[in-house]
Amino acid sequence: MGRLDGKTAVITGAARGIGAVMAKRMAQEGAKVVVADVLDTDRTVEEIKSQGGSAIGVKVDVTSDDDLAAMVETAEKEFGSLDILVNNASIFAALEPKPFMQIDNDEFDRVMTVNARGVHQATKAAVPAMLRAGGGKIINIASGTFYYGPPGLSHYTASKGAVIALTRCHGRELGDKNIQVNAIAPGLTESEALQGHSGFDPARAPTVQSRSIKREMLPEDLLGTLLYLATSDSDFVTGQTLNVDGGKVNL
Repeated sequence: MGRLDGKTAVITGAARGIGAVMAKRMAQEGAKVVVADVLDTDRTVEEIKSQGGSAIGVKVDVTSDDDLAAMVETAEKEFGSLDILVNNASIFAALEPKPFMQIDNDEFDRVMTVNARGVHQATKAAVPAMLRAGGGKIINIASGTFYYGPPGLSHYTASKGAVIALTRCHGRELGDKNIQVNAIAPGLTESEALQGHSGFDPARAPTVQSRSIKREMLPEDLLGTLLYLATSDSDFVTGQTLNVDGGKVNL
């Protein structure tokens, strides 16, 4: 039996990269998976199905309440419930690191809207369905950048700081409703979208050297923490951010 048998999981930003790896692992653990993304979800869905899992893809802009409502409706209609939400959708790999003096207002607002307000909107959309299911798990993907403030990514770092703040507030407000809200703060992860991105080359070697575990981080390194937060193992844990970065940041 899988650890997520009988559960329905929605993962935003799951067409590729970290989100796709998470979606496939959750399906392997028995979850019925809704793969949500603004990009084409067919590849991830087909990979899950080819391995015997259950999945459906939906096109979702996390800044659209209409898209999010349709996402939740699809989860309940197709799979009977919504038990787990992974707020993974984010603008990161598309960014070119630059000094904050060169970040214009439009770019700043877009990053904040998708990365922070998107978590707020998706959580609002999912909670009523979780209440109907008797409870749920919300897992937000934050970032270790919040803890050390790397140069060139001030808007991204600010948005992920907001995700950590939302995790604390939402966890507090939903604690008496059997909904746990926690976050994972990854280190620099060599995801599909980041591979070959030369803009992050200056950070790669120094990041590895700053870790206690001196190697590149892969999306698979997040899966153990993901499953802990998605299962009953973490039923008495909420409002927390777990740093998963190979020991770069010691909190």
